[in-house]
Amino acid sequence: MLYAFIRRGSLVERAEILAGQDVPAEAFWLDLHEPGADEVARVEAALEVSLPSREEMKEIEPSSRLYLEGGGVYITTTVLNRADDPNPSADPITFVLSHQRLVTLRHVDPRPVATYAARISRQPHACSGAEDALVGLLEAFIDRFADILERVSLDLDHTSRSIFDSSPSRPGGERDLQAVLKTLARNDDLASTARESLLSISRSISFLAVVADGWPKKEAKELKARLKTATRDITSLAEHAAFETNKVNFLLNATLGMINIEQNRIIKLFSVAAVVFLPPTLVASLYGMNFRHMPELEWEYGYPMAICAMVLSAIVPYLFFKAKGWF
Repeated sequence: MLYAFIRRGSLVERAEILAGQDVPAEAFWLDLHEPGADEVARVEAALEVSLPSREEMKEIEPSSRLYLEGGGVYITTTVLNRADDPNPSADPITFVLSHQRLVTLRHVDPRPVATYAARISRQPHACSGAEDALVGLLEAFIDRFADILERVSLDLDHTSRSIFDSSPSRPGGERDLQAVLKTLARNDDLASTARESLLSISRSISFLAVVADGWPKKEAKELKARLKTATRDITSLAEHAAFETNKVNFLLNATLGMINIEQNRIIKLFSVAAVVFLPPTLVASLYGMNFRHMPELEWEYGYPMAICAMVLSAIVPYLFFKAKGWF
């Protein structure tokens, strides 16, 4: 799909460019979302640029992600996608700035793109052109990552309380430690992927700040100030993501420790039960032997005494373990 953002007076209009339609010359932002070959070809012809293929977007070396070609600025950055789904992912998005127009090439649909598009539609003054749109999109991604890390922090606080809470969290008096492990794994995935995305955007901003030196002085000064602020935000968020990752590791170790404690408690109960029932088993085994001459077999009180011996031999170890506090 190909969308064009066009400024008409004081408004910003978003229009879908269908097959056979020309790319509007007045569009300052062209958004390619899962484009077909025809859509890519029309944009390349209109802007005289060469867009990278999906395979080329996945390359990780900086020279393939940040470069100048044919008067255009090419920036490919990795962003956190599907943060609300069970399995978040890190996917590349390419930004191309050429002839005062911005092209976004993406095969995913991260929320910040739609958020920024809706924002400039409601507040047209928030975007003055292609360069402004590029910086605004990067800022929207940073804001999104901040929200995700804030949610991870709250979730980890709740998980921490559930791990160390002395009151039972389930009707049977057991904590659902398996669910805790799944929660920690998801939060670790979110925090580490967000950190990776922040690092990628930081490199993109550093490259863009160098490129901005060639823009008109007044415009470059304003945008470079915003890029500098974005860099500080990224540094702060990256440190926060590292802290959350360390917290996940601590809670993971604590959860595994709690699992070991629960297992040891269960094994202790079985051990105590085995010791308690061992003496009665010994007494029953003695009187279960089939020897011809056993004095107690002819004794009138032999059976009740055997029963009493088994009961007492079970009670005495039980009281001993209870007094020691072993269970």
